[in-house]
Amino acid sequence: MENVLIREIAPGDNLQVAQVIRRVLVDLGVPKVGTAYADKALDDMHGHYNRPRASYFVVAEGNKVIGGAGIAQLDAFEGNVCELQKMYFLEEARGRGIGKEMISLCLQKAKTFGFEHCYLETMPYMEQAQKLYKQMGFSYLDAPMGNTGHYSCPVWMIKPLD
Repeated sequence: MENVLIREIAPGDNLQVAQVIRRVLVDLGVPKVGTAYADKALDDMHGHYNRPRASYFVVAEGNKVIGGAGIAQLDAFEGNVCELQKMYFLEEARGRGIGKEMISLCLQKAKTFGFEHCYLETMPYMEQAQKLYKQMGFSYLDAPMGNTGHYSCPVWMIKPLD
């Protein structure tokens, strides 16, 4: 991870973060509706995560944002569960251990916020991501939790935060 900086999102990162997420989703052939592509928060990620028990981190190489991931309360769910959100990396960031580092950072932050479980949603063909999630202690669920609005993401996973 030489020359890579992981830090909390700043207001000036909003445009680059939105571009990274949309580019990755388009490159992967993910539907634009029912996924993060259509999220209203995408164009103001700093503002969206600037609230209690929420954080978003970016991966920067020089002045270029090459990825990011966040943690926040799971929407429309009664319980102490957070969601790993909007974890996307440009191709140049993949295979460098950055995903594992970002998940670890997000899970540690979730623990400091007092969450008991971490939930995530993904796509069936994102096999490398699922492999990483399993390595990090996530297991599959039979049904979604909460209401993220990502009805095009039919793979659900959860991890206890102990």
